[in-house]
Amino acid sequence: MKLQESMREELIRRAFGVLEYAYAPYSKFKVAAALLTKSGKIYTGCNIENAALSPGNCAERTAIFKAVSEGEKDFAAICIVNEDAQGNHDYCPPCGVCRQVMMEFCDPGEFTIILAKDEGDYQAHMLAELLPLGFGPGNLKKQTDDDLVD
Repeated sequence: MKLQESMREELIRRAFGVLEYAYAPYSKFKVAAALLTKSGKIYTGCNIENAALSPGNCAERTAIFKAVSEGEKDFAAICIVNEDAQGNHDYCPPCGVCRQVMMEFCDPGEFTIILAKDEGDYQAHMLAELLPLGFGPGNLKKQTDDDLVD
């Protein structure tokens, strides 16, 4: 699915629009994401920190989990934005865990990841570029009854 410029702009706008909801009292590093499904719906997410650290969740996974919880499992693109404690924006690539979750639901050669500083300053990457030789559902062979019998 080729991403139209107008949709890229909309994803960037939507991601920046939910940045204010990020819950980052510890790191002061806010992250937000806007996820586009192949059916054309957009799901947003923000990072949610926790005092115990590991129960926190990244913006990308928040958006993906929201979509999956509503029955969507086919994704075309995601835009990721951030804001540091001084209000600055920079390119914010997804962490390894988020890349692995993307691999579960996305075609790595078709899924576009947009990293945006603002509406005019962005980078676009394919998941395959950011997660070369990624491990996904295709790597697991389906086990049959014949496989269980020696």
